[in-house]
Amino acid sequence: MADSFQAMAALLLQGLKDAGAGVFMAYRVDQAAVELEKRRREELQHQQQTILAKRRAQRMPEVVRQDRPRILHRIVLCCSWNAGVFWLSILIFWEAVLPALRFVTENIFGGSPTHGLVWTWITFFLSAIIYPLWIVPLFLLSKVVNSLWFQDIADAAYRKSHGRPVYARKISLGKMIADLLFSVLMQSLFLIQTEAVKLIPIAGVGQAASFVHLSLLCSLYSFEYKWFNMGWEVQKRVTYVENNWLYFLGFGLPLALLTSLPSSFLISGCVFSILFPLFIIGGNEAKPPTQQFSYPLRLFTIVTVISNKVFNATVGYRSVAATSKPSPKPERNETS
Repeated sequence: MADSFQAMAALLLQGLKDAGAGVFMAYRVDQAAVELEKRRREELQHQQQTILAKRRAQRMPEVVRQDRPRILHRIVLCCSWNAGVFWLSILIFWEAVLPALRFVTENIFGGSPTHGLVWTWITFFLSAIIYPLWIVPLFLLSKVVNSLWFQDIADAAYRKSHGRPVYARKISLGKMIADLLFSVLMQSLFLIQTEAVKLIPIAGVGQAASFVHLSLLCSLYSFEYKWFNMGWEVQKRVTYVENNWLYFLGFGLPLALLTSLPSSFLISGCVFSILFPLFIIGGNEAKPPTQQFSYPLRLFTIVTVISNKVFNATVGYRSVAATSKPSPKPERNETS
């Protein structure tokens, strides 16, 4: 039993270690990707034989640099956008605009009861205007922009470590879209399940169960780009997380904890977007366990079944998520 507990603790700590390594890997992965592109350009230049080809080669390096942006550049853009634009706009509204207006109204109305009534209406109208016209559109725009940058970071890191993504070679466009839609549906339902388990009427159990759900979901988010590039379907990705849940619990724990600290959903999303690129790199470089854990945790079973039924009823596509749960092959074999 002691050995079993030691093995479980080792898996949890390994996940934590791999998650933290993403912070330190970003620069190394970026430099390796730059060197890879440099060698690629040199090989292309050596292959030029005709005058026409040489003329094209003069433009080729610039095109490559534009198509393959540096990883660190994308990470800086994510941080600048989310912290410098989105988060800052919220802080300015709550910490600068509202206090300034409160100071003005206090000087006008003093401490009379009228001030309380006026201030209530001012905050109500400002919130009714600022949120639908500025905060919410900016939040939705951030989700779209971040998704594009996340994909760029994941693809660049994957090419550096594993070469050309599998989906680019043998997965059809229709299957890619079906995979994406099913994944979004399943993860949305899993978020609902994460909130639902908080209602367990035992002190501390509901919060702990919800945190385990959130940590596993953060791990799935982080590894999903890599696994998709490897050609893994949704069911295979989910089953792998369930079979090695202790490792992925450790990997997703820091991101789940840091995004749970803010009380505001918007600020929490902002924190997630700032930190997530580092976890993408950590997941891309990590080497999860190659053997199935003895005690799998089937937390995704219900949402997978529901998603499969909904998806089949609306789209009629069954191969994305079969109801059976085959054990995926070790990840290391997939990348070889």
